[in-house]
Amino acid sequence: MAFPLTRAALAAVGLLAGTFSVVVPQALANEDAFKQDANDALKIIVDRARVVRIAKAADTIIVGNPAIVDATIQDARTLILTGRSFGVTNLIVLDAEGDPIVDETVVVQGHERNTVRIYRQALRETLACSPVCEPTLTIGDNEGPFDTAHEQIEKRNELSTKAAETN
Repeated sequence: MAFPLTRAALAAVGLLAGTFSVVVPQALANEDAFKQDANDALKIIVDRARVVRIAKAADTIIVGNPAIVDATIQDARTLILTGRSFGVTNLIVLDAEGDPIVDETVVVQGHERNTVRIYRQALRETLACSPVCEPTLTIGDNEGPFDTAHEQIEKRNELSTKAAETN
């Protein structure tokens, strides 16, 4: 059974040069000083994958909320994390003996580069602008433009699939 533990209770895990490593905890006088904040978390961009290399061979991956981030083992020491939706969750990786290799907070955030958000009172629409602005599917957008863009993308994909089948 997996449950969150404070850094004072467990070995602290940090991201050092792209590799997770375990640090043995010392007695802490002020536990509040070691509360993990967003700056300490592993950050993933929604709808993008990130390669993470770990110090020891992984056997089991536990994701607190798989709707936020997806994690797969590429090989014994390489994980692929994919941001599914905005939010905060945790990632635990165990070795073959069931010992934790990684116990890390993961923050999935939006991509802010080359996007424009249009607000009409409480309604929001997002455009991807690279270099021309076009509608994009972004969680939190108004249902109307989101659904319209989604339907158009599905129809376009159907046409592409049909064209590929005829060739």
